Amino acid sequence: MFCRQAALCVNRHVTRSSTRCLVLGSNTFHKTKKYDECKTTSSLLRSRARPGGGGSSSSSISLFPGSSSKAFSSTGSARCTDQAAGLGLHPILPGPSDIPYSRAKLGAFSQVKPKLTNAFTEDNLLQTFLRRTVPKEVLDRIYSDLERFGERIASEIDGLGEECEKNPPKHKAFDAWGNRVDELNTCVAWKKQHDISAKEGLVAIPYEKEYGTWSRLYQLSKLYMYAPSSGLYSCPLAMTDGAASFFRLHPDLPMKERAFSRLISRNPKDFWTSGQWMTEKRGGSDVGLGTETIAIPQPDGTYKLHGYKWFSSATDADMTLTLARIVDEHGQTNPGSRGLSLFYLETKTADGKLNNIEIQKLKDKLGTRQLPTAELLLDGTIAHLVSEEGRGVSSITSMLTISRIHTIMMAVSNMRRIVHLARDYCLKRTAFGKVIMKHPLHMQTLSRLEVEVRAAFLLVMEIGRLLGLEDCGEANQTETNLLRLLTPLAKLYTGKQAISVASESLECFGGQGYIEDSGLPVFLRDAQVLSIWEGTTNILSLDVLRAITKSNGQVLLSFFEDIECKLKNITLSQNNDLKNSALNVTKSLKDIKNFVEMSYHQSSSYMEAAARDFAFSLARIYMATLILDHAAWEGANSSDVLVAKRWCEKDLAPVVKNAARGHYSAEAYNLDCLTVLDGHPEA
Repeated sequence: MFCRQAALCVNRHVTRSSTRCLVLGSNTFHKTKKYDECKTTSSLLRSRARPGGGGSSSSSISLFPGSSSKAFSSTGSARCTDQAAGLGLHPILPGPSDIPYSRAKLGAFSQVKPKLTNAFTEDNLLQTFLRRTVPKEVLDRIYSDLERFGERIASEIDGLGEECEKNPPKHKAFDAWGNRVDELNTCVAWKKQHDISAKEGLVAIPYEKEYGTWSRLYQLSKLYMYAPSSGLYSCPLAMTDGAASFFRLHPDLPMKERAFSRLISRNPKDFWTSGQWMTEKRGGSDVGLGTETIAIPQPDGTYKLHGYKWFSSATDADMTLTLARIVDEHGQTNPGSRGLSLFYLETKTADGKLNNIEIQKLKDKLGTRQLPTAELLLDGTIAHLVSEEGRGVSSITSMLTISRIHTIMMAVSNMRRIVHLARDYCLKRTAFGKVIMKHPLHMQTLSRLEVEVRAAFLLVMEIGRLLGLEDCGEANQTETNLLRLLTPLAKLYTGKQAISVASESLECFGGQGYIEDSGLPVFLRDAQVLSIWEGTTNILSLDVLRAITKSNGQVLLSFFEDIECKLKNITLSQNNDLKNSALNVTKSLKDIKNFVEMSYHQSSSYMEAAARDFAFSLARIYMATLILDHAAWEGANSSDVLVAKRWCEKDLAPVVKNAARGHYSAEAYNLDCLTVLDGHPEA
């Protein structure tokens, strides 16, 4: 209807005498009578076109919404355009201030960033769990610190974590003159995370034991808030905690006093972090066959290590524990796991130089870019033997348990943070005429994510409670068995959950979830490693079988007994939702028992093929039990009951259905090979 030089905002009742000119195109007059006459008339037209300017406002439309004086008469426009043409004038053109996007290029709309507030007070589940579980006299003493720390997360620490992501570590191998220097440079924010970790006691708390068996839950509550904002400093803390646990269990080691006091120090100047250098080129999980590093005895009782560590996270650590094979007087080493011993070494000498360690390269990783992870050459590195010769693998058991629990916590906290941000966003983002919180499908999606997070949270906190008992020597045999079984179960299950929840949560932000500087994609990139660190899903599934076999089935019996004990009263609940959910879990537990009994008559390859589904089944059933236990608490609310109901509607025992389908037979294995290798030139 309007040409490129369409007239602007002219009232249809403007008199003919006042329309001798409109205004110029391109700031130039053509065939005008007088500049002043046109300027005066133009001003008059503009004033009358405004609401209240003297003209009728009927039948007006907005050509440029949001800008001033844009009422355009649907009946007067053609007449005014004709009048302009008759005067030999160009009609009024919109100036730069009238055209949206002409200068700002952003328009009038911008999205609202999801906001992180106090990480403690905004987490209702964390608060209610602590009220239900921790004795009041203990909770009263730690509550204010948790609340303070939650605020510090939002106001300070989260920003430091973002800086760590933006400024990853860098390695300088040589100086300008060709000298090997191996400088590892980390950003200021990373160093501040070190100091914060020390002052907040993120490693120290469970070793100080000020709160007895509850000290470990206190620590995990702080780590739960801290990890997503730590810029991956949670990783060196995991290994530091693991190293501290090792020295706590080996008090007679000569370097214990020097190392242990620094690992648990609250003084940033004294606080040490530790690495765990186990992985070599041949692999990480198979340390028995993969470890090639050798240890040569020295006259002073130390050893010199020679080897290549393939994946050493927290490369800037002050010390590390590592595996190597001792060379005997004949120059020979023992093969397999029985030939491995555990060594302690400090990464730098007294003069500040690296301890005969060369950084070959920093790993270029999908995620965890904030964390320095390197390939290291040990070439005469001075180390101390800290295990019995040939008992290195068994010596790292406690350390591995701690590291795995930290990894579980990282997975759970990663899920919690991204879902909380999506929750905040749903109250701010408008789509299709209403905030997205008003769209049922969107809220259903968020609700399903919340169910996953709550189940994972209760699982890791139960493990933390058991660990606290073991730390203080108060765990009974059932609790010790549960800790042994639940740790690999939780690690493998939450690792997969974290990837799925992070991916789904990014969709809740639309395209913004895919934009790096929104700070959101890092949740997905960093989540991917959680199913790999400290054992992949399949390795941990086999570890579950190993735990059952080594205990002659006792850990599994403890598992069954604990579930039955927790469900006993819930199956008699007056709440039908809880009662029916508990009965469903009981049925699934019975099905698992039948499967286990049936599997005794199968070959070892049968259970190996079933291991993953079996582990998933055990994890889901135990998580269902914990959710029901929490929902049955007198302080629970309706959302707790709903979460329990929805979790228990899952297929809690997928291994049973897949066994009935023949997925674990020798024939199924052959079909799997045929499917995977179909068309491969070497098959």
